[in-house]
Amino acid sequence: MLDERLSPTEGTGLPNPHERFTALYNTYQARVYGYAASRAGHQLAEEVVSETFLVAWRRLDSIPDHAQLPWLLRVARNILRDNFRQAARRESLEAELRTWMEEAATDVGEHATERVAVLRALAGLSEADKEILTLTTWHGLSTTEAAKVLGCTKAAFFVRLHRARRRLQSAIEATGTTPSRKPVTVPGRKLR
Repeated sequence: MLDERLSPTEGTGLPNPHERFTALYNTYQARVYGYAASRAGHQLAEEVVSETFLVAWRRLDSIPDHAQLPWLLRVARNILRDNFRQAARRESLEAELRTWMEEAATDVGEHATERVAVLRALAGLSEADKEILTLTTWHGLSTTEAAKVLGCTKAAFFVRLHRARRRLQSAIEATGTTPSRKPVTVPGRKLR
């Protein structure tokens, strides 16, 4: 049991890390929650508080004793900023996909139906699958470069790419449209 173990700081007058963290949490949780709720609403505030105190636990020794609340609020601010960026990227990509789908739907061409089916299928994939498929196809990265972006090996990237392509193919087939083997273009880009 944790309480029965000797703390590495026992006898030095310093509380052990669990006690320090508990005191930090009990003292500042409500204020961090209030800050997060004022910036992002009550729905996301709990998540921001959880992530903030997770960072605090990991970096407990880095928290300055004389400025604990500012340090915690800066962490919460960074988490909110990162969440905002992720949401903005997701919304931007979804808006771009909607635009392409609208353009494809009004396109009078041989591949209009296929293009709409591919874009709809792509829009329904996970963020990770979308990123993997677009890194090499739309952004023109080599597999080595794309693997570096994702922080994985080239072999791992190939496995992820293969799986993402299978999921895209399944999603396309679910629409009832069988794409031809000819390349499908999306405004200025080749999709496959």
